Amino acid sequence: MISRRHLLASALAAPAFAARPFRYADIEAKIAKRDFTGITKEDLPTPAMVVDLAAFERNLKAMASYTKANGIDLRAHCKIHKSTHIAKRQVALGSLGITCATVAEAELMVGAGIPHVLYSSQAAGKNKIARTIALAAKDPTFMCVADDPLTVDLLDEAAGAAKIKLNLLADLHAGLTRAGHATGAPGLALAQNIDRRKNLKFMGVMGYSGTASHTKGWEARRAKSITDVKPVVDTAELCRKAGMNVAMITGGSTGTYNIDKEIGLTELQAGSYVFMDTLYMTVGGKSDPALYTDFVPSMAVMTTVISQNHKGQVTIDAGNKAMLKPTDRVVGRPEVIVENQGAEYGILKWTEGNGFKLGERAELYCSNLDTSTNVYDRYYVCEGDKLVDVWPIMGRAGALQR
Repeated sequence: MISRRHLLASALAAPAFAARPFRYADIEAKIAKRDFTGITKEDLPTPAMVVDLAAFERNLKAMASYTKANGIDLRAHCKIHKSTHIAKRQVALGSLGITCATVAEAELMVGAGIPHVLYSSQAAGKNKIARTIALAAKDPTFMCVADDPLTVDLLDEAAGAAKIKLNLLADLHAGLTRAGHATGAPGLALAQNIDRRKNLKFMGVMGYSGTASHTKGWEARRAKSITDVKPVVDTAELCRKAGMNVAMITGGSTGTYNIDKEIGLTELQAGSYVFMDTLYMTVGGKSDPALYTDFVPSMAVMTTVISQNHKGQVTIDAGNKAMLKPTDRVVGRPEVIVENQGAEYGILKWTEGNGFKLGERAELYCSNLDTSTNVYDRYYVCEGDKLVDVWPIMGRAGALQR
C-alpha cells in the first residue's frame, strides 16, 4: 500500500515542480526589489487582481485622445483604482488632476505630489474639515465642494484660522439624491455665498448624474444626462450673468463621456474606463446598443480551482471576502455561471465545454470596480502571462484610512 507521505512526495517531484522549484518567499523578495524577471501568473497568490497592461494602456490613451480632440478636460476619478501609479499615468496623458471620493484618497494623491486634486464629497464633521484644510494648506491647487451653507461657514472659518484661501465649488443636484444643492436661484445663492467669503475662492460648480452613467442604451443615457445635468449648466450660466467667474463645470462619467460636452460640462470625472467592469460592459455604446466597447476590460480577479468533486461545477478560492458577485464573468468562458458559496469560496458552473481542472487558474471580470479594488492590496501588472510590475492599492499597501 502506498502511504500518503509517498503520494505527496511523488506529487511534489512531478516535472512541473522539479523543473521550476517554487518558494513563495523568494517571489515576494523579488517583487520587493522590483525584480519581476521569471515571475509568471502561476507564481502569484490568489485571489489577486491582475491587469492586462496592453488593454489598460489602450483605455487610457483612448480617453486622452477623445478629450483632447473634443475640447473637454478630464479630471480622472481615482475611486476606481486607488493607485498613485495609475493616477500619475493619467496626469501624464493630460488629466488636469485627479478626482477623489474620500478625504483619505485626496491625502494619498496630494501626498504623492499630484496637483489639482478635487475632493468631490462634502467635508462634514470636525475630522474631515480639519483634514481638508490641511490639504489646502499643503497644496494651494487642491479643491473641494460644498452643498450646504453650514459647510461654507465652517470651511471659511477653518481656512481663516489656517490663514489660507480654500478653492471651493458649489455641489449641485444632478438627479442623484445622495448629495447636491438645489439648482437655479438656490444654486446661485449658494455660489454667491462662497464667492463673497474672504477665505474661500469660488471655482465653479459640480453636478454628478450617477443615474445617467449606468442608464442602458446610449440614446436613453444621453436623454437622462441632459435632464439631470442641464440644470447644473444653467445654474453656472446664472453665476456668470451675476458677474462671477465660473472656472469649471465638472461631473460626468465613463458612461456619459461622449455626451456631456454637448450639455455644457467643461470637464469629466470619468474613472471606470481604465479597467471596466461587467456592469458597465452591458450599458451599450453609441455604436452598439447592446455592448459597450469604447473601452475594453483590462483587469480581472485571478482565482484558483480548489475542489472538483461535483459534476458540472468547481470551487474557486474567491468568495464574499473577495467581493465575488453572480454578475462576474469568467474571462473567455461566457457560458460559465458564477455563484457565491461563502466567505472564501465561489462556484463556477457549466453545462457545456470542458470545465476546469483542479489547481487551474480562472480569471473573472468583476461586477463593481470600486468595491472590488477596496479589498485587495496590489495590482499584478502583466504582459500576457509575464509579471512586469506591481502597483500598490491604497488602504493596505498605501494609506491606513480609506
